[in-house]
Amino acid sequence: MISVRFRGGCKNYYFAPGDRQIRMGDQVIVETAQGPEFATCTEGNHEVEDSAIVHPLSNVIRMATENDRRTVDYNRRRESEAFDICEKKIADHGLEMKLVNVSCNFEGSKIIFYFTADGRVDFRELVRDLAGVFRARIELRQIGVRDEAKMIGGLGICGRPFCCSQFLDGFMPVSIKMAKTQNLSLNPTKISGTCGRLMCCLKYEQNAYEDAAKRMPKNESFVQTPDGPGNVKSVNLLRETVKVSLDSAPEPQKCYHNCEICVLRNGKGSREGIEIPKERPERYVEEKEEPFEEPRFLSAPAPRTRTEEPPARPRGGAPRQERPDRPEDEERRSGGNRRRRRGGRGGGKKPEGAAPEQTQERTPRPAKPRPPRPDRPAGERPAEGRPAGEQRPRPEKSGQEGAQSTRRPHHRGGRRRGRGGSGGQQGGGGTPAAE
Repeated sequence: MISVRFRGGCKNYYFAPGDRQIRMGDQVIVETAQGPEFATCTEGNHEVEDSAIVHPLSNVIRMATENDRRTVDYNRRRESEAFDICEKKIADHGLEMKLVNVSCNFEGSKIIFYFTADGRVDFRELVRDLAGVFRARIELRQIGVRDEAKMIGGLGICGRPFCCSQFLDGFMPVSIKMAKTQNLSLNPTKISGTCGRLMCCLKYEQNAYEDAAKRMPKNESFVQTPDGPGNVKSVNLLRETVKVSLDSAPEPQKCYHNCEICVLRNGKGSREGIEIPKERPERYVEEKEEPFEEPRFLSAPAPRTRTEEPPARPRGGAPRQERPDRPEDEERRSGGNRRRRRGGRGGGKKPEGAAPEQTQERTPRPAKPRPPRPDRPAGERPAEGRPAGEQRPRPEKSGQEGAQSTRRPHHRGGRRRGRGGSGGQQGGGGTPAAE
């Protein structure tokens, strides 16, 4: 057999594959009671018990082709158009019904409209109008609120998709007694699903709660504890613990494990004729789990190959290895070859026995012609040189001459050069000498 699932369904159906080898995810065309249908394989060829097969058994017609997929896409577009047209027809006839879904068979000869309503609806005129528009067999089916939630889908209060639209084959009967057994709040808004009915997940743990309830005492039961007799006030089925109000100390209530108590009377009733045993149950001691120690495997480090990268250095850096001192390093540490510069050029002391440095002579720049000054007659030039120790006489500042006196520019460092001569001479850029 192979298991297939139709569009929008969660239930698997068995079909005979014949001589074909079909794998999970393959798309096939199968024979159903309503005619050929497009389905997806959920489980490949496998053996199934005879009791799980519903006779007569249907067969797989063929593997789905590209034309079959185009037909399915065309039917989906046709369903969308039929949904809009049907809603308009319902409004025109004034029917109290809510359209939920539209389904079209693979051959396109039949269209099924699913709707919900509070009671019976006379939709005979609606069927005639839809048959005249689509030229196909029209069928209207009234469904319940649970089927509506399954078709539409959505998210439950747990944050997950609806169980009915994900994996449930059918709807399970759920009663309010299940909520009482599980000690849940009986508030309808907390135990009801989006469809307005009791949540399907109440059925999941019902068997576990019923089994635990058989081993636990009921409320107001008369029990014997390690601290004396008392009455049970509350029961925790999941932890299998009870809270007991002791006769010797009613307040506060003490919590005991199920194995620490001896039930003398299960449920409400009188204590007359009940003999309290002198021996008290032993206290329950939880076994401490031993810490798990991971096994240690001692193995020699693998030899390092050339392709492996060297280990990364720490942030502080590894200490450098000391190298033997060289004569250049001694001179650099002693400062013999260090220059001190602050504004001008200066040379340090040369070590004894060092070779003389080769210097390159610099050629003086040619003097730039300057325009004659108005206060000096043409042809007269200042003295180019003065004997050592002789100071240049300064003119007396009086009147307008004092206001028009010039200042020598301030040099921050280096050698001053005259504008008309070499570095060591003072050219015509200085102040004029006194006449």
